[in-house]
Amino acid sequence: MDENGYHYQLMRRAIALIDAEDGRSRTLEEIAEEMNLSPAHFQRLFSRWAGVSPKRYQQWLALDHAKRLLAERHTMLDTADAVGLSGSGRLHDLFVRWEAMSPGDYAKGGGGLEIFWGWIESPFGPALLMATGKGICGIGFAAETGAEATMSDMLSRWPKAHFTEDPVALQPYAEQAFPRERSNNPPLQLFLIGAPFQIKVWEALMRIPTGHVTTYADIADAIGNPRAVRAVGTAVGRNPISWLIPCHRVLRKSGGLGGYHWGLPVKRTMLAWEAAETA
Repeated sequence: MDENGYHYQLMRRAIALIDAEDGRSRTLEEIAEEMNLSPAHFQRLFSRWAGVSPKRYQQWLALDHAKRLLAERHTMLDTADAVGLSGSGRLHDLFVRWEAMSPGDYAKGGGGLEIFWGWIESPFGPALLMATGKGICGIGFAAETGAEATMSDMLSRWPKAHFTEDPVALQPYAEQAFPRERSNNPPLQLFLIGAPFQIKVWEALMRIPTGHVTTYADIADAIGNPRAVRAVGTAVGRNPISWLIPCHRVLRKSGGLGGYHWGLPVKRTMLAWEAAETA
C-alpha cells in the first residue's frame, strides 16, 4: 500500500470529521473509531504523516485557521526578501532553477513542445506530474477532482504540445517535487509555461515562505499593478505547478481560504501540513 496516498486519505477523512463538528474538537478515540482503527494505530499513522499529534493538528485544521495565519504569518511580498523570510521556507531551502517559455512560444499553444507525464503518489493524494527536458511544468491533484478531470484539465493548457507517458523519465522530477529527505536534494528545476502576466504572478508566489500566507491584493502590489486583484486571482488559479509554486498560500483579505483549483480540502491539508512542518 502506498503510504503517501493512504495517509492523505486519512487526513482527508479527518478534515471532513472536524469540519462537520463546526469547531468542536474531536477526541482521538472518536476519530479513530470512525476510521475503523485503534486509537494507538491511528495516532501512530497520523503523527508519522503530520509530525504532530491529532489534537495539535486539529488546531491547524480548525475553520478559523486561515484567519489566524493571516494575523500571525502574513507575508508582505515587497518586504519579505528584506527581512529574510524567503530563506526560511521548505521550497526556498532548495536551490530553485526556473525558466519561462518565451511569449512567442507560449502563443503557439505548446506547439513543438515535448511533455512527459505520469501519475505519482504525493502527500496530498494522486498527483499528475508533467515535465519537459527543462524541468517540471505541471502538477495537478486528483483526490477531489478525479483522475480523468485532472488529466483533461492539464492537457487543455497546452493543446498543441506532444504528450508522452513516461514514468521512468519523470522519476528524478518526482523526487524533486516530493523529496523524502530535506537534505542533499538535487536542484529543483521548474519550467514555467504561461503568459507574461501569469509568470509575474507565479514568480511572486515563489517568494511566499513555507508556513506563511499572503493575499491577492499583496501580490497585485508586489508585481506593480495594485488594481489587478481580480486578474491576479485568475492567474493564481491557473498556476500549473501546484504545491511547488505555492498558490495554496494565498488567502482573501478577510482571512477566508478563497478558492483552490484542485479542491479546498487539498488546500487546507497543505496549509496544515506546512504548519506542522514549521512548528
